[in-house]
Amino acid sequence: FQRCVGMDALNSLHSTTYEIDEKHGTDYHKRFLEFVKMIQKENLVIGGAMTDPKGDRSKGPSEQDDPDLFTRIVDSDEKGVYVSGAKAHQTGCINSHWIILMPTIRLTQNDKEYAIVGAIPADVKGLTYIYGRQSCDTRVMEGGGDIDLGNAKFGGQEAMMILDRVFIPWDKLFMNGEFEFASMLVERFTCYHRRSYVCKTGLGDVLIGAAATIADYNGVPNVSHIKDKIIEMTHLNETIFAAGIASSHQGHKMKSGVYLNDDMLAQVRKHNVTRFPYEISRLAQDIAGGLMVTLPS
Repeated sequence: FQRCVGMDALNSLHSTTYEIDEKHGTDYHKRFLEFVKMIQKENLVIGGAMTDPKGDRSKGPSEQDDPDLFTRIVDSDEKGVYVSGAKAHQTGCINSHWIILMPTIRLTQNDKEYAIVGAIPADVKGLTYIYGRQSCDTRVMEGGGDIDLGNAKFGGQEAMMILDRVFIPWDKLFMNGEFEFASMLVERFTCYHRRSYVCKTGLGDVLIGAAATIADYNGVPNVSHIKDKIIEMTHLNETIFAAGIASSHQGHKMKSGVYLNDDMLAQVRKHNVTRFPYEISRLAQDIAGGLMVTLPS
């Protein structure tokens, strides 16, 4: 569960740190590669923390009444830097080993202290998680979990991360004030991550299978409108999948050597996933009726 965000963060940082070094003569890319070696050797899960609370969306980070609405450097010493702020909507952060903190928007000269990218352990001192609920949390506490496909005993989760003078050593810092590269990092990360949302088609497969199974139970698998709805569900689900695969296939090589998938197709795939799963769910309810939502566990 939840390796996609870390994968997307590592890919986007590989090229961005390379290009920061190219311009400024820094050694971020070397530090980053050493971090990746550790992650690969120990098989660790990375959480990518990009989304800040943001506050007044019409103002930039340095213009906010509360400076902690965006994550920023508040202090430094010979060992590293200290950051405060928050990261919202952090899916999978609780079950990650390390968190990579990244900017969330385009930054200006006035926002230099917010141009911070660094890696922190998920249990680092000064980090508090405010845990969010999901609608099916209690399902993992019930017996008979083997009826579920996938990971039956552990559900997904989201949290808000509150950072209070969290320490990042210099060797785990991959951007420090290079504000002009913040938008590059955000755009590359979102390009990868909007392609990564192809995972939603796995959920679609399960929903289509469940609807078709209940149609069998009801004795109507060959009724024309039932077949039409299952075909439409499959069409929508595979359209999401196709755009994700096409975006990857159309990728191009960056200066650092990694590939970046096609941006336009990634945006189309994201647009599809904000619409089609809801139509798939509606059709599933048409086919399965009340059993879809009230079937005993």
